[in-house]
Amino acid sequence: MSRHANGQRVIEMSVDVDVAIEAVVAEITNGHIVVIPTDTVYGIAASAADPVAVASIFEVKQRPTERQMAILVADSDQADALVEVGDAFAALAAGFWPGPLTLVASRRAEPGVVVGDEPSLGVRCPDHRLVIELARRLGPLATTSANIHGEVVPSDAASVAAALPTIGLIIDGGACAGRASTVVDVRGPRPVVLREGPISEAEIVEALGSRP
Repeated sequence: MSRHANGQRVIEMSVDVDVAIEAVVAEITNGHIVVIPTDTVYGIAASAADPVAVASIFEVKQRPTERQMAILVADSDQADALVEVGDAFAALAAGFWPGPLTLVASRRAEPGVVVGDEPSLGVRCPDHRLVIELARRLGPLATTSANIHGEVVPSDAASVAAALPTIGLIIDGGACAGRASTVVDVRGPRPVVLREGPISEAEIVEALGSRP
């Protein structure tokens, strides 16, 4: 672990992943936001059930409040508590989770999260041990890329620390320069690819098989 002059803590996950997990759990439990690596890019994370922490993400990132954040979950069961899981959702989750696929689905009446006020939620189960364990222990995580809105997403912890100096804890997961996840809206009769990322539209169509 290293400490920056401004008081930031940077914990190297490769040294001790359990220490990293415990540090993040403590910060998020106490209502703080943190930076964590994922299987795509570094992300700013908070409990999706904590309205003050979620608002802090928007403030630190300078992100327009109308831009909804995705929610990271530990597994499909956790997602099922948040959104309506239909056949297309189930097929795509089975084919690509854990992995770089965000599924936009209708939120349940009482999902227990405070991310956005739209009738939908974007949920993803990442292929990353740290994030999955955090979601298991803390519940769903509100997460967005670790950069100032509109700027390039830093690919390493040192650059993240420089870009976001007010965030107190950063987990160093090494180089993290993947593409943002593929986003698919599964609410309608025909799933729609809203953003093509590591998973191509052709792969989405193939996974859905004979579905329209």
